[in-house]
Amino acid sequence: MKIRGHRECRDCGIEWSYYESGSIACPSCGSVRSRGLDDRTEHTAGRASLDLTPARQAIEEEDLKAGLSIAATTCRSYRATAGFINAGSLEPLSTTYLGATELQYATREAKLRTTLDDSERRYCYALLNGADSGERPDPDNVPASMHQPRGLADAASVDAYRSAIRTALGDTVDPAIGRLLTRIDDHRSRIEALDGAVDPAVGATLIVAVQSVGEHIREESDGLETARERLDELV
Repeated sequence: MKIRGHRECRDCGIEWSYYESGSIACPSCGSVRSRGLDDRTEHTAGRASLDLTPARQAIEEEDLKAGLSIAATTCRSYRATAGFINAGSLEPLSTTYLGATELQYATREAKLRTTLDDSERRYCYALLNGADSGERPDPDNVPASMHQPRGLADAASVDAYRSAIRTALGDTVDPAIGRLLTRIDDHRSRIEALDGAVDPAVGATLIVAVQSVGEHIREESDGLETARERLDELV
């Protein structure tokens, strides 16, 4: 959405940045009466943070299923408030977002099962212990029985970031970028059509591709060539 992030309190007159505070309330007097001083700018990035400490505590006090239940709610809330456009500028697709998405899908799969085998339990513990610090299992360490939630999670993350890129670029999308985004979406659609049942390396490659497009837009690297190379690997 587009907002006026540079605010002035109508009650006390102080100026502040909504982009930094993430709150409509005046940081000085708490009033919610303010006016914008700048032009409307695209802004979807919230100040969300992912904290899985309560989920890990629930495991110690109860069991893994209890921890996964709390984690599912935590990840859902985090993803609902996280975004990738900060004051008009595209931000990276973070490993924390990827981990939260994967954990959310993994918890859904775990709830459908009466029991989890040792490899599935290790996988869930790895996500619970690492997602909020930006760590998640490597593709080779995802059990075959969990390929589906991993694939769906990667597809969901790619879709969210691809949409953010298009929003950030607005009506001025470079044709080269547009073609890459279309190819990325084609592969994302294929993963969803297979209900996520693909080799985790496929999702990992697609994530690198969409991240590389973001790096190019932020002028951090010549990411378009990297994106092309990664997509060519999936043909």
